[in-house]
Amino acid sequence: MKEELHLHVEWVGPYTYEAAEKLRDEYIDYGVYQIYGSHPVYGSDVLLYIGKADKQTLGFRLSQEFWGIYNKDSSNVAVYVGRLSGYEETPSDKIWSHHISLVERLLISAHCPAANSSGLNIEFGKDIHSVHVLNWGRFRDLLPEVSGARYSDKYYSDDGYSQYGQSQRPVSES
Repeated sequence: MKEELHLHVEWVGPYTYEAAEKLRDEYIDYGVYQIYGSHPVYGSDVLLYIGKADKQTLGFRLSQEFWGIYNKDSSNVAVYVGRLSGYEETPSDKIWSHHISLVERLLISAHCPAANSSGLNIEFGKDIHSVHVLNWGRFRDLLPEVSGARYSDKYYSDDGYSQYGQSQRPVSES
């Protein structure tokens, strides 16, 4: 059995969109982010998008998007930034990037933000099964904990998963 991977995310915010674009410290400004604003169906001040910045800083990544321009209430767009944290030393860039991607995939799957339509089509597979994301700080509308076991497709397979008692039921002869 694969060991569970606990990924802690420390959230800060809210930032205005303009302030978030200035988060460009090349040592610490990597992670995931949430965008809140108005949506024509869901209303105002709702979770619109969850994104990641793993090979470029959060500020640089946000400068490539246009939430502050195309939102009908652009002066009220809010950004929350999540940086991975824990007791261990910072991992290699490759592992750090992989962890950021796992967090983003799991948070999108669990929260279904309105503007993450392409992210909802990801096949999550069994690799996400052992991931557990713990949100700390100002995580806003996110769940405090999200388990990959709940969102992976491991339990929707024929790999020996069954309800208790099913394996003891006699096979009926027809």
